[in-house]
Amino acid sequence: MPVNEPVRHEVRDRVAHLTLNRPETLNALTPAMRDRLIDLLEEASASPAVRAVVLTGTGRGFCAGADLRGGGGSGDRITGDVARVLRRGAQRLISAVLDCEKPVLAAVNGTAAGLGAHLAFACDLVLAAGSARFIEVFARRGLVPDGGGAYLLPRLIGPHRTKELMFFADALPAPQAERLGLVNRVVPDADLEKTAGTWASRLASAPTRALALTKHLVNASLDTDRATAFAAEAWAQELNMTTEDAREGLRAFAERRSPEFRGR
Repeated sequence: MPVNEPVRHEVRDRVAHLTLNRPETLNALTPAMRDRLIDLLEEASASPAVRAVVLTGTGRGFCAGADLRGGGGSGDRITGDVARVLRRGAQRLISAVLDCEKPVLAAVNGTAAGLGAHLAFACDLVLAAGSARFIEVFARRGLVPDGGGAYLLPRLIGPHRTKELMFFADALPAPQAERLGLVNRVVPDADLEKTAGTWASRLASAPTRALALTKHLVNASLDTDRATAFAAEAWAQELNMTTEDAREGLRAFAERRSPEFRGR
């Protein structure tokens, strides 16, 4: 794994580790980094060798959002250009996290701002170092939230809390983010990597297809009615019962032993 790669990628013990590696910019995302993340998430989703994903950053930042240097408000635009770039860029990145068939764990090591915050919130589980903070920075720049923020946050914490964070653009310390429900757990900075490794190991040992179907059901439930959700649940059960892991889980229960899931 090249040390100087802006997105470092390594698969260890069935876990894909994706590390944003531009510490001098607090890991602000360039278009190339964003596209690389999308490709790696899609690869992890399809690879039988990967059963969980950990996303983190180097240095003091998790991700400071999109790298806006050189892309300010000057220059002529054709109507539709901004929307097109957003659809193909930030929105596609958030969708890659939400649609990944493997559980994605964010290990937020520092500042997560703008798109960087939404990248963390889109993950299935969020661990945060005690020094981490989350900033809905858009209003400070005269911008509208992007990267799915106005979709994600109301579903996580409700519209009033969301508007407070987005209107005032104040930094939200990790402990407060945990109290709001944006973070699963806050740990001392020195323990973040170890805790993320422990959680990732548990995810990688779990029934992978069952977790994928569970993720789909939970995510889809936020946009559907009860009848549709119940129908999806029934089909997910039907599909899952064809997997080797489901059969192993039932055998292990009958034999009063711990199951050994193989991810298929």
